[in-house]
Amino acid sequence: MKNSKFVIDKLARLFEHGIVSSKDLAAEITSILKSKRDEIVFKMKLTSKDEFEVLSKRVENLELIIKKLKNSKKRTKRVKKS
Repeated sequence: MKNSKFVIDKLARLFEHGIVSSKDLAAEITSILKSKRDEIVFKMKLTSKDEFEVLSKRVENLELIIKKLKNSKKRTKRVKKS
C-alpha cells in the first residue's frame, strides 16, 4: 500500500505541474521507476555505492547503444532484386 501511495503522489505532482504531452509523462514515469529501482537495489546491499554508480552508468550506456542500433536498423532500406 505504501508503494502505491508513493506512485500516486508522484503522478499527482506531475499533473499539478502541468505535463505538456504524453512523452513528458512517459519520461517522468520512466525516471520515477528508475529511481525506485535504484533505491531497491541499494537497499538490498548487493553492491557498494561506488560499484552501484559504475554499474548504473554502464547500463545507461548499453541502453543508449541498443537504442541507437534499433534506430539505425529502422533507417536502413532493403534493395529490391530485379
